[in-house]
Amino acid sequence: MKTVVFLMLSLSILCKHLPALAQQSDPSSKNKWSHDIEAWLYLIPDGTIFSPIYAADKDRIHLEAHYNYEDLNTFSAWFGYNFSGGNKLSFTITPMAGVVVGNLNGLAPGLETNFDFGRFNFNSTSQYVFDFSDKQLDYYYNWTDFSYSPLDWLFFGGSLQRTRLYEGSLELQRGALLGISYRWLELSGYWYNPAHSDSYVVLAITMSIPEP
Repeated sequence: MKTVVFLMLSLSILCKHLPALAQQSDPSSKNKWSHDIEAWLYLIPDGTIFSPIYAADKDRIHLEAHYNYEDLNTFSAWFGYNFSGGNKLSFTITPMAGVVVGNLNGLAPGLETNFDFGRFNFNSTSQYVFDFSDKQLDYYYNWTDFSYSPLDWLFFGGSLQRTRLYEGSLELQRGALLGISYRWLELSGYWYNPAHSDSYVVLAITMSIPEP
C-alpha cells in the first residue's frame, strides 16, 4: 500500500511542478514522432519468454504498448506526458496511465524517469497494476538501470527488476548489464542473480527511429 501511495503522490507532484522546468525542451523536435521498437528475450530456468515493446513520442505525448510484460499472454497500452529539460543534468520524466488485458486484467498508473549526467545514465520504470478480478493479484513492477558509458558505443552497469514474469525465491532481482550501440541500434544483455540459484539472463535489441 505504501508503494501505491508513493507512486500516486509522485505523479501528482510531477504534474504540478514540472511544466516550468520542461520549457527547455528542444523546439526543433516538436511535431515529429520518434519510435522505439524493443524485443526482449528472457532466458529463465523454465524456458524462454519473448516480450516486444513499442513506444512513440511526439513533443509531450508518449504512447507505449507491451506484450508479455505484466504477465504472460497479456497486452497493455499506455498514455503518458513527457516533462524534459536540464543542461548538464538532463532529464525526461513521464507519468503514465495504462490498461492491461489478457491473463491479467486491470488499470495501472506508471512512471518513467531518465537522467543523464555526462557519461552516466539512470533510468527507471515503475507501474502498479490494480487487478479487476482479485485485489490479491495487484502488483508493483519496477525496472531500474544505472549505467556508465566509457565509450560512445559501450555501456555497462547495474540493474534491479521486480516482475511477475519470473518469480523466484528473491522478490527483487539484482544483476549486471552490458550493452553496445551504433546510431539507431542498441544491443544489451542482463545477468540477474549471478551468484544465486535463481540466476537468469535477459537479452534485448532496441531500434530508435526518428521521423525524417
